Amino acid sequence: MLTDASNLTARVLYTTADGQPTGRRGLYKPIRGEAPLRDFPEGTLGRREVAAFLVSEAGGWGLIPRTIMSEGPLGPGSVQRWIDWEPTGRGPGDGLLEIFPAGAVPSGWLAVVHGEGAEGQPVAVAHQDAPDLASLAVLDVVLNNADRKGAHLVRDAEGHLWGFDHGLTLHAEDKLRTVLWGWAGQPLPADDVERLQTLRDSLSRAHADGAGTAAPADGHAPPTTADSAGTAISALISPWEFQALSDRVDELLTEAIFPALPTERYALPWPLW
Repeated sequence: MLTDASNLTARVLYTTADGQPTGRRGLYKPIRGEAPLRDFPEGTLGRREVAAFLVSEAGGWGLIPRTIMSEGPLGPGSVQRWIDWEPTGRGPGDGLLEIFPAGAVPSGWLAVVHGEGAEGQPVAVAHQDAPDLASLAVLDVVLNNADRKGAHLVRDAEGHLWGFDHGLTLHAEDKLRTVLWGWAGQPLPADDVERLQTLRDSLSRAHADGAGTAAPADGHAPPTTADSAGTAISALISPWEFQALSDRVDELLTEAIFPALPTERYALPWPLW
């Protein structure tokens, strides 16, 4: 069990059908272990984890580990491939979100928030100015991610960036809370515009097929291909959340810029890591 997680979370070992260990690991989050939230419907976080993975795959981002709904020892829940970051010698968030003395943020970093350190010294929290991190920031806008902490980011031993913990996503209301505000107001990367267009095509096919017109029954999406991703996503979230997802994609393609910091609400997760 991962004791620092806000919801019941277990690291699991995969086995073959006859019980032999495969050497691969995963994260299992049973629905029954989800803590009730004021603004997200009860029992839906696992489905949102799976839907977020499908959005990443449908657009071609490839930034969220494979995630499925499955039956486990504590009932149904989401199961996500474990990313082996331990060989890197760095923990989640290390080298991606850091604290620097105020006025001394190095080149290649973008300041997000200024504050005081433990001894009252002025500091700045900044994230790396990297193309793959910018792509993840675009994906977070699409997902309406309400909880992008620094600890939800990791690079594996091959240097591939991964984001995880996407239970608080895909709400119909604007809830984007993230540490990745450094590109606010800047043009979207061209590669991400293409990904948004690919995702829009997938969602449009789902609309044409009548998806997103009824609430999901059990949260188990059908087998997914690139052509059917939109329909699978619609089976995991409510019709109004699916419409809001489509609207966010359309708005991003129309504006083609990272959204500005909101002024009417708090826009950072807590804690930042």
